[in-house]
Amino acid sequence: MNDSTAALSPLSSIPLHTQLRDLLRSGILDGQYPPNTQMPSESELGTRYKVSRITVRQALGDLQKEGLIFKIHGKGTFVSKPKAFQNVSTLRGLGESMTERGFEVINRLRSFRFVPADKQVAERLGLEEGATVAQIKRVRLINREPVSLEITYLPQALGERLEKADLVTRDIFLILENDCDLHLGHADVAIDAVLADSDLTQALNVEPGSPIMHIERLTHTADGQPVDFEHLYYRGDAFQYRLRIDRERGNRP
Repeated sequence: MNDSTAALSPLSSIPLHTQLRDLLRSGILDGQYPPNTQMPSESELGTRYKVSRITVRQALGDLQKEGLIFKIHGKGTFVSKPKAFQNVSTLRGLGESMTERGFEVINRLRSFRFVPADKQVAERLGLEEGATVAQIKRVRLINREPVSLEITYLPQALGERLEKADLVTRDIFLILENDCDLHLGHADVAIDAVLADSDLTQALNVEPGSPIMHIERLTHTADGQPVDFEHLYYRGDAFQYRLRIDRERGNRP
């Protein structure tokens, strides 16, 4: 249903602002209001749907909370770009997940060097503190927009094999499996939030203090050997992690 011709129903049990929110949401998701275009003003929407400005503001407020629109002071309301997302029900690299859904994924290699493992890296990879590890820093771009900063640590022997690998177009997971003949098994993942420091600000093109999703991921081979420890920093306005959680059966008293 096209929201430019649809009418709201004052007699419905559904509040007017909810009806309007749903119509506008459909228009956004259906492409009637493309990303980065300006939405009609509050007065225009009120006239079109014969509702008060308070009703319009409630509807737009709900859409803003959902991340579908954003406001620029003095300019108006605009449609947000849809966030890229990755399902994490299976262990896959970002490039694997995004390219099969039509996204262009490019990696900007910031550095590749061998460094002494600090306490955290050593513990995660099962090494002595100070042992040499490879550190790889890459900015991941989706459709040519920086979305994440990836800092990867690998044992020295694996790092030496990745030195000449194509780290611009390939996922490290695929390189480990196909070039290094490793069979990856599972990953332990922890997720929290941080504020963008100067390094993240520069790498991801965000404002200082912007919210950043931080993922710590330790990947093991099929036989349980830790091989890849990563810090993944995602722009909160451009990316989502999605997962399915099933309730265990048989736990009822």
